[in-house]
Amino acid sequence: MSAIVAIVGRPNVGKSTLFNRLIKRREAIVDAVSGVTRDRHYGKSDWNGKEFSLIDTGGYVVGSDDIFEKEIDKQVELAIDEADVIVFVVDVETGLTGMDEDVAQLLRQAKKPIFLAVNKVDNAQRQADAVEFYSLGLGELYNISSINGSGTGELLDALVESLPEKEEKEDDGLPRFAVVGRPNAGKSSFINALIGEERNIVTDIAGTTRDSIDTKYNRFGFEFNLVDTAGIRRKAKVKEDLEFYSVMRSVRAIEHSDVCLLVVDATRGFEGQDLNIFWLAERNKKGIVILVNKWDLVEKETNTTKAFEENIRKQIEPFTDVPIVFISSLTKQRVYKAIETAVEIFNNRSVRIPTHKLNDTMLPIIEHTPPPSIKGKYVKIKFCTQLPTPTPQFAFFANLPQYVKDPYRRFIENKLRKEFDFHGVPIQIYFRKK
Repeated sequence: MSAIVAIVGRPNVGKSTLFNRLIKRREAIVDAVSGVTRDRHYGKSDWNGKEFSLIDTGGYVVGSDDIFEKEIDKQVELAIDEADVIVFVVDVETGLTGMDEDVAQLLRQAKKPIFLAVNKVDNAQRQADAVEFYSLGLGELYNISSINGSGTGELLDALVESLPEKEEKEDDGLPRFAVVGRPNAGKSSFINALIGEERNIVTDIAGTTRDSIDTKYNRFGFEFNLVDTAGIRRKAKVKEDLEFYSVMRSVRAIEHSDVCLLVVDATRGFEGQDLNIFWLAERNKKGIVILVNKWDLVEKETNTTKAFEENIRKQIEPFTDVPIVFISSLTKQRVYKAIETAVEIFNNRSVRIPTHKLNDTMLPIIEHTPPPSIKGKYVKIKFCTQLPTPTPQFAFFANLPQYVKDPYRRFIENKLRKEFDFHGVPIQIYFRKK
């Protein structure tokens, strides 16, 4: 599991620019695949061979200045709670402000590595100006310029030094299912319905949950680990109205799992926050099952289920090949079906297709519908193979891989899904020079 690094600070100091710079190095290579980053505030980065997850808190605050003050305090408290390392960004142009001092005060109490990054330092005069930030009492300063990248190397060197060593979880080879979703969507009730005991305190207050807990589950002939972000009452001081909260809570559980069960509250519909968590799972290449909970509370007409499902699929395009199960944790309706589906998705995720079978199936399809020619050049795909990765990834070897565009990539993906049943599993496709 990779460590979590949170970037905090008041508005307009350049948090997002720094975030983009830190993930771009990798994103440029990794995410060129789909070309779409849905959640602009969460990404993976690596430096000196160490990988970490990066969260930019800045994207989650909207409101007037006085709301800002309160929200930023909440965010910083949350980051202190959840992240392994914190980067505190300040701005040399505006100099030290009261809000910076507030944030520093919270950070000084944290028992976590804190890195103070003074942004917009791009000349000697500003280097001299940066010195005033020593008065925050957070130790070493890192003078950086997010825009041109100067100083970020030194910051990253120090940052990865302080990352906790990976704790190796003993792997019992069982599938790991994470139950994720917005606060109050019914995650705890779902788990209780499954386990059949009130292990989780279920209340109507959003966010009674704190750490992810693992439960070994063995019933109905299935055996797996439940990675549960539901369970322990969370600290009272962090208020619950942060969208940021559910993303932050979900990151660890998702990274830790094989399949994510995304619990959605049917009475509220599929909202932005559900979508954020969905993309978080997709970008971590996890299997996904969407569980629409509290379905017993919805007024039904003939097409209610169909309409609800279509709405979700529209929002999660282009990755729409995902099972959606309508459940009620209260009445235990289709709870077993949910688990059955998750097991099926887990199996799909670990499918290995023999190379000859893959070529025998895919090459005739490609021959029948080749990639469109570009500037009179024709792309010829001669061979394909599944890569030896834990999740389904495929390489197609072509004479001109750079001419294969997204629509064709999606066409190939859809054919692979149809032929080999990758229902509920993100797959990655690379076109390479043969």
